[in-house]
Order: sequence, then C-alpha cells, then structure tokens
Amino acid sequence: MILADVLASYEKELDAIGEEPEALSFVYRGLKQWDLTHFVLQLRQEVSEEDEKLLALIFTQLKAHKPAQYILGYENFHGLRFQVDERVLIPRPETEELVDLILAENPSTVLKVLDIGTGSGAISVSLKKSRPMWQVTSSDLSADALVLAKENAKLNQVDISFIQSDVFENISGSFDIIVSNPPYISENDKDEVGLNVLTSEPKMALFADEDGLTIYRRIIEDVDKYLNPQGKLYFEIGYKQGEDLRKLLSLHFPNKRVRILKDQFGQDRMVVMDNGK
Repeated sequence: MILADVLASYEKELDAIGEEPEALSFVYRGLKQWDLTHFVLQLRQEVSEEDEKLLALIFTQLKAHKPAQYILGYENFHGLRFQVDERVLIPRPETEELVDLILAENPSTVLKVLDIGTGSGAISVSLKKSRPMWQVTSSDLSADALVLAKENAKLNQVDISFIQSDVFENISGSFDIIVSNPPYISENDKDEVGLNVLTSEPKMALFADEDGLTIYRRIIEDVDKYLNPQGKLYFEIGYKQGEDLRKLLSLHFPNKRVRILKDQFGQDRMVVMDNGK
C-alpha cells in the first residue's frame, strides 16, 4: 500500500475521535527527519514493513490522546528546540508572543530576570538566548520539570540559575523583570481543554483554584519584596482573566500602570505591570 493511502485510512479514524488527522503525518515526518518536499515525494511510494509498524505505533499513541510533541519528544519554540514530555506543558505559540513582548520592551543591558513556574524552560531559555547579558533565574515547584528545564538550557547553550520553589518560597534578591505563565485554568473551564491535554499534560501545571487566579494572587501579594522599584511584572493569562488581574494589581499597586494585551487571535493573553512612561 502506498503511503498516501495508509495515512488517509488512519487520519479518517483520528478525525472520528476528535484528534487532529494531520498529527500523524506531522509526527511521522519528524521521526523520519524528512522535510516537506521529501515527504510529498514519498506519498506515492510503497510503505515498507518497518514504516508500517512505525505508522501503526504513532496512530496508537495519537488514538490514546497522546500529544504529537510528546511522541516526537520535542517542540520548537521561538526558533529553538525544547525537549518535552509528560513532566511539562508543551510550549504554546501564545507564549512566544509574551517572550517577544518582553524582548521588545527591555534593553540588552544587564538585567536580572526571574521566571516563576518555568516548566520546560521555554520562556527563560528563549530570553537568555536573545539577551545573553541578562541574568536569568528559573523556578518551579516540580523537581521533575526543573530536570528537563536544565537539559533544555544545556541543549540551547545558555547559562541559567534554577531553583525549586513554591512561588517565592526559596527566592532571594531582587529583579528587574519577573515573568510567570502559571497554572491558570479554572476547574469550571475543564470542558474547554482538549482531551489530549487533559490526558497527558501535568495537571499541576494546568489548573488553579479561585477561578484560576490562585498563583497570580500569591505572586502579586509578595512581588513588591522581589521586584525592583523600576521593575516590570509580566503574566500570561487565560482569556477571561484580564479584568480580574487588573483589579487585583491595581488594589495592591494603585500607582502602577497595568496593561492587558491581546494575542494574535484577539484574546486577552498578557498582563503587564510597570511604572508607565
């Protein structure tokens, strides 16, 4: 059987259970290390027995709602490659926008940066790669996540400090930039989350109490002890949380500027607190 027919058969089954049909060819191409041109040229070719087994294995994992990136073992983010598995969330394109915002608004001079809830290290590694002069510290409650984040820092050849910490528990010193993409999904919004996310990605990195606001509140209540007077606070947020966070930040910091910024899809996605112009 030719490759196109094998793919079509599996893709029909994936579509029927609500999984992305394209994920099969995406993973297959990645594991074969084929570019798109080579893949297209192979579509009319007979599939080898070895590749039949490989495609069947990929299909079985996708059918069990395992994310394509976990099968591949990596995700590309901000022009870099990050190892990912069930220890961490898969980095999202929306988070790339947060990284771009921080880079656009801050100079290449020596700045101290803290990334709270680093996960795979996507934010902190990307920032350090683009701003080698910055002194970057990454923290996470999960020891397993920190192991993987350290591997990603080594993979991308950046020097970052890693600390296991529950928010500010083990943090000392002060910072010019504090950034966090914490767990922010409310249990009430569970039905909005894809089955492959619920099945495979770590729950502690997804869900938070108080309608998803718990970690934000904990950061905001203590951030003045760690943020320099001219420092900036950056959050990635859920699309419903912008106004709640504006109110919370304004309550604790009435003299600071708070901005809610939208992502490429027009959804509220970032909150920034600073001293204004």
